[in-house]
Amino acid sequence: MIGWAFRQLVIWGGLGLLVYAFVGNRELLMPRDDGQAVAAVSAPAAQPNPNPALSNSLTYHADQRGHVVLEGAVNGATVRFLVDTGATFVALTVADAAAAGIGRGSLNFNATMNTANGKAHAALVKLREVRIGQLSINDVNGVVQENLPYSLLGMSFLKRVDSWEMRDGILTLNWQ
Repeated sequence: MIGWAFRQLVIWGGLGLLVYAFVGNRELLMPRDDGQAVAAVSAPAAQPNPNPALSNSLTYHADQRGHVVLEGAVNGATVRFLVDTGATFVALTVADAAAAGIGRGSLNFNATMNTANGKAHAALVKLREVRIGQLSINDVNGVVQENLPYSLLGMSFLKRVDSWEMRDGILTLNWQ
């Protein structure tokens, strides 16, 4: 009788762990619109929470993995960004660049970028406007990078605000 109960506990416990692992990592299996797997950015986009004390302030909360994912716009086209303070530039996927009016035919992928995943080819671009909430910055240096799974909001944007801070899973942007 104890052997049967123990076996049932192991079977149902194992099944429970499999379901938990699958549900907890389902974003790895969900296809993106462009057919690529989504890694860490499938959580709902962070919503800006304007700080009432400062009219020129935005706050975004990190997801359960510690990533800040937000909706923005490049040249008027909606782009979903992963905030990456380790990225030198705003980096766009080829698809996001096309939506922003930057056609592949006008790109020269002659720059080599050192990324967390190794070297990658990129095309240097000047972005007419990058908008996050009510914050708009013109003439932002950027890159369009081949094989990039999602667009990155990097330092070429962040260094143009008066201050930014990431503390306790909350990104705060301030500007004049």
